[in-house]
Amino acid sequence: MNEIPIMRRVMYALSSIPGVRVFRNNVGVAKYDNGQRVKYGLMPGSSDLIGWRTVTITPEMVGKQVAVFMAVETKAPGGHVTGKQNNFIARVKEAGGIAGIVKSEEEAKRLVEGI
Repeated sequence: MNEIPIMRRVMYALSSIPGVRVFRNNVGVAKYDNGQRVKYGLMPGSSDLIGWRTVTITPEMVGKQVAVFMAVETKAPGGHVTGKQNNFIARVKEAGGIAGIVKSEEEAKRLVEGI
């Protein structure tokens, strides 16, 4: 199965969670006829979907909200994660963000709602 339909369904599912914003993170290089190259996206290995989940911190920051960074890598069944993708996910988790690899909307919701 192609990864794109899964990613679209995951984006839709995550967008239904209050306080969650998610965006597609295309990564690559555009090559123009004149030879110019333009890199786009966060970086090689960064997740397919990025965004945040708004959470309320307690007790010393009662009532204040913060955005927790999210990185969601979508894969079709049988899809493989690269070393750079694993590294990006690990760095986000180490910094206190939400990050993981998902193959369905249900997995994505469990990842994001699991904080």
